[in-house]
Amino acid sequence: MKAHVSTILLAVRDMERSKRFYTEGLGWKIAQDYGDVIFFAPDGGSPVGFYSRDGLAQHVGTSPEGSGFSGVVLTYVVRTETRIDEVMAEAEKAGATVLKPAGRLPWGGYGGTFADPDGYIWSLGYSAEGEDQPYAE
Repeated sequence: MKAHVSTILLAVRDMERSKRFYTEGLGWKIAQDYGDVIFFAPDGGSPVGFYSRDGLAQHVGTSPEGSGFSGVVLTYVVRTETRIDEVMAEAEKAGATVLKPAGRLPWGGYGGTFADPDGYIWSLGYSAEGEDQPYAE
């Protein structure tokens, strides 16, 4: 696994408040707005996206309550399903806790999630859709 973050996902409690803060307050531009998920134009860096807190916690297989979910998820997007399986195996071997085993995702992609020894959550993903994905490798 390379030292690369494909996307930074932030779980927010109030989507409209957060959207106003970053767009009106900080001048960020929205690249995609799906209602419950928003991605900002990366402007040369890693893309940043918002999910509803409950939705992102469900997506990665953890509870939105308590200290088990910080509200930050680091994503790692690869070009093949096989690579998802390899990275998940590498992470588990290195001591990660698998939160969601690799498999089909509700939106049609393939992925899995794990927490590193400090509890930071990584969401791995692959999709045959689109050509402009933030590939890590």
